[in-house]
Amino acid sequence: MLVGIAGCVVPVLPGPPISYASLIVLSLAYKWKAFSADFLIVMGIVTAAVTVLDFILPVYLPKRYGASRYGIWGSIAGMIAGMIFFPPFGLIIGTFAGAMLGELAFNKDKRVTLKAALGVLVGTVAAIMLKVTASGVIGFYFFRAAIRGPLQ
Repeated sequence: MLVGIAGCVVPVLPGPPISYASLIVLSLAYKWKAFSADFLIVMGIVTAAVTVLDFILPVYLPKRYGASRYGIWGSIAGMIAGMIFFPPFGLIIGTFAGAMLGELAFNKDKRVTLKAALGVLVGTVAAIMLKVTASGVIGFYFFRAAIRGPLQ
């Protein structure tokens, strides 16, 4: 469960799917009496939706703000560099700075560059917040069931 929550901010780890897997593992440990089938189905649908949105938001929102592919690639490079050199806030700062540098390299209009970088920032933060929220809800039910034990 904790790896799933960490995966919400570490780009390599799929946070919500790992969190959901923890529900399945707990259910197996309690012989499928920890959660109802309906609950597991709903959480599975939520996990799938959040995972799909995690791929869409960081690309769709920057495009709406006018980001080019250079800004998006710059944001990816900045995110990786920020994670390595300035964790944990480097993820967000690096994403914004990388998008700015990527846009500035190929677009000299500073207003468009700033708007595109803000779009990348909004998309990244929205995706992270969505993942943290979903994994947080899953975590709440996981820990509640782990403490209380299986359903009667």
